[in-house]
Amino acid sequence: MLNLMRLEMKKYQLGSYVKAAIIANFVIAGFMFMILFISKIEEDSAIENYQIALTVIDSFVRGVFIVFAATLIAKLIIGEYKNRTITTAFMYPIKRKKLIAAKLAIVIIFTFVAIIVSNVFITTIFCLVSTTYQLIPDTLTTTVVMQQIPSMFMNAIAATGMSLIPLYFGMKKYSIPTTILSSLLIVMVVSSNTGNFSLNDIIVIPITLAIIGIIIAYLSIRNIESVDV
Repeated sequence: MLNLMRLEMKKYQLGSYVKAAIIANFVIAGFMFMILFISKIEEDSAIENYQIALTVIDSFVRGVFIVFAATLIAKLIIGEYKNRTITTAFMYPIKRKKLIAAKLAIVIIFTFVAIIVSNVFITTIFCLVSTTYQLIPDTLTTTVVMQQIPSMFMNAIAATGMSLIPLYFGMKKYSIPTTILSSLLIVMVVSSNTGNFSLNDIIVIPITLAIIGIIIAYLSIRNIESVDV
């Protein structure tokens, strides 16, 4: 499985996604600082404390990498079906289930790791700069950071499961745009924030969506050995 994943990553040059993820991190961090600096100039605190700030960062990160996951699904799976190149891949002496499972494993691992690493990276930079320039009228404490860690991991797991839902829509007509648009819809519904509240705060919703994503992934490979391409 690991060798198969390595071959798939090399085949699709997925190193470019790592570079894109790094760029996305700086864009998210820049956006957060822009909000804070504008608020400081206008003397209107948009983010009142670090707990809210860390929650907003986590929300941005999850949203970005759910879309990233959809582009990976589109490239690794939907695109192959659309261009019929999957037929050639299925001719190799490798079980279809194993091949698709390897592709999905790449998406799952990339999404989860990217969300965790990005959260840590952006949060670290954000806290260092905001405390130095006193951008938030609040004191950063170890307690606030420690309280955020379990939430970050749980949200990363839920977001990783959710990121598989676009696979269902993309496989309907082997549509790459539909795959990506469905991920944007998921982000808009779950991560949209109104009055410091989002649907992601209702724990049942992200867990349910994550389970749906896992079920979709399972169904996509369950009968693949007998399905005509």
